[in-house]
Amino acid sequence: MVYSDKQLACVDCGAEFTFSSGEQERFAQLGFTNEPKRCGPCRQAKKATRGDDGGRRRPAGGGGGGPREMFTAVCAQCGKQAQVPFQPRGDKPVYCSDCFGGRR
Repeated sequence: MVYSDKQLACVDCGAEFTFSSGEQERFAQLGFTNEPKRCGPCRQAKKATRGDDGGRRRPAGGGGGGPREMFTAVCAQCGKQAQVPFQPRGDKPVYCSDCFGGRR
């Protein structure tokens, strides 16, 4: 297929930008069916507001984000107060980091 440069209007700022023939070919190779909606600067600004992952989902346990919420519990083995990263339910024993490490 033969591609030719297209002039598109950015949905954010209204500026015209070029969707080059090379970009069109690359989009087709990747299976993209929609043309870009934003110019380069607006696309970068959009990525910056949602984080550098481009809106992709993080793998489970990815550790992205703010500080982890911690909960207070009493260790089932030694009785010390412990901070754990989950809400204790009461139906299972909870261990402090020292006792938990010894159980492994």
